[in-house]
Amino acid sequence: MTPEPIVKKAVVNATAAELWRLWTTREGLNSFFGRDSRVELKVGGAFEIYFLMENEYGLRGSEGCRILSFLPEKMLSFSWNAPPKFPEVRNSEYKTRVIVEFNETEGEATEVLLTHTGWPDDAGWLPVHAYFENAWTSVIESLGKKIL
Repeated sequence: MTPEPIVKKAVVNATAAELWRLWTTREGLNSFFGRDSRVELKVGGAFEIYFLMENEYGLRGSEGCRILSFLPEKMLSFSWNAPPKFPEVRNSEYKTRVIVEFNETEGEATEVLLTHTGWPDDAGWLPVHAYFENAWTSVIESLGKKIL
């Protein structure tokens, strides 16, 4: 059975422009998401976030992930792989998709809606789905703390 999309939502005390900068620049990503990153803001550009700097390149995080589409200050979508701790799934080269939407609300707050989708009908991916159910909660919480 194909896992349902993972959906995380939070209202963050920041403008869409501020959040866009955090999600689409190396400096922004490094401030709340991972230890280092490489981002090329263009369709097909790199969207790599590194968590395990002691590992060799290819086993640090989201190497090989790409920007799929974007609308400045509104939406960013990118491919996403399994973490190195799930080698069989990671080595399949199949990538899921993450969509991050920025919807300004009253005042200077913005709703961030993150949807992780494209899960294959493959039992090997179930632990990865469970991992990201928790990991995306942590990312969204870290984003909110960065802004405060």
